[in-house]
Amino acid sequence: MSFLKKVNVVRRKIMRGLAGNIGKAGSAVSADKIKTAEIKTILINRPNHRLGNLLMLTPIIQELSKNYPNCKIDLFIRGGLAPILFKNYQNVNDIIPLPKKPFKELVKYIKVWTKIKNKKYDLVINIDAVSSSGRIATKVARAKYKFFGNENEAALQKYSDARHMAKKPVYLLRENILLPVSSNSFSPIPSLNIQLTDVELSHGKEVLLKYFDNGKPSISLFTYATGAKCYSKEWWQNFYEALSKSFPQYNFLEILPAENISQLNFSIPSFHSMDVREICSVIANTTLFIGADSGMMHLGAAAGIPAIGLFSITDMKMYEPYGNGSCGINTNETDTTASMKIIANLLSQ
Repeated sequence: MSFLKKVNVVRRKIMRGLAGNIGKAGSAVSADKIKTAEIKTILINRPNHRLGNLLMLTPIIQELSKNYPNCKIDLFIRGGLAPILFKNYQNVNDIIPLPKKPFKELVKYIKVWTKIKNKKYDLVINIDAVSSSGRIATKVARAKYKFFGNENEAALQKYSDARHMAKKPVYLLRENILLPVSSNSFSPIPSLNIQLTDVELSHGKEVLLKYFDNGKPSISLFTYATGAKCYSKEWWQNFYEALSKSFPQYNFLEILPAENISQLNFSIPSFHSMDVREICSVIANTTLFIGADSGMMHLGAAAGIPAIGLFSITDMKMYEPYGNGSCGINTNETDTTASMKIIANLLSQ
């Protein structure tokens, strides 16, 4: 292990130690204490750089923007992807990125924490209750109202989907603040949405037409995933054969990861891009997205079309795509034949 990696391990231990019991008891405020006019500046803490985790912030941003249309939302995240993902969210004011490698950018790392400490907010929301950095940032930030991510969790038992990473923050917000618009706690949770523009959608259509100009609708596939979430080439070959036989009326386009890897050995038309918004615009012009549990799966859901996530090891209740008919399939319990029936039912809607 390199010196910097050893130092980073120590840093994580220190952060966990500093976080200690911060926010564990919760700090729910009574609904009658928060007035609509008071919520003008908001800080959302999600110090993570992964595509999927960042996209799962879009529902809480939509919820806050709907209830407080004039609010300014700052995002405390990690890495440089957020400005691209949230560029069309008018209420997102400032993105505060924590360096991915703090000891290589120590001055920048310190400046970030200083910035959080110096600015005053009306409301601070920590998304992940187990995140040490998120809890510390919530504690450090100056704000009248703070939510550490575990307030009034008992009230969430009435929601069957409250464990979902994108939905839980919205439910917690609704349970702890009397929102001016979302007074019905059972109203649908906003879907993931990258807010593509008409220009981006038109560009995606043009790209897709370069592959298929036969008038048939298309299905987009993402065959890659990290680690054990990635299905084997043999599995994908069998799955694709079933797809092509079951749905001959559709074109199939494989969306490739940044690594330019294909679990189908590039045997079908494939699209590769390093621009996540361009990738999303292409997916948005297909009829259905099918992919293994990954950040790209969440990007497919954020494209505004039905998305099917394939799960074998991760918790589907926490991460499955939703909205527009989207769903997850547990491939340990559902065979290929049953999967084709689920897909056929979704396409017929």
